[in-house]
Amino acid sequence: MFRQGDVLLVPIAEGAVPPLVHALPQQARDGRGRLVLARGEATGHTHAVVGPGSLARESDEFGQAWLHLAEGGRVVHEEHAAIALARGWYRIVRQREYTPGSLRVVAD
Repeated sequence: MFRQGDVLLVPIAEGAVPPLVHALPQQARDGRGRLVLARGEATGHTHAVVGPGSLARESDEFGQAWLHLAEGGRVVHEEHAAIALARGWYRIVRQREYTPGSLRVVAD
């Protein structure tokens, strides 16, 4: 399990990947060729994956995302150390916070 700021990456076995993941649209890469896991609303900094792979994401705000790295990759961010990832599947979880009366994704 890996954590970079408000993003948690949980390795999962290929057999445990939910079938719906294969039907989700693949997220496009950003202008720098990266797969963006999360973008800071305040800073514009990004948690992004460098390397070959694909990212599928549910469309709602609290939806999950799944990252597949066929050859491994690295998670990079402007203010955090890079994290090397082995090839495989990862479930991406955004940190959430509770405020009275609502639940929201942590703003970076």
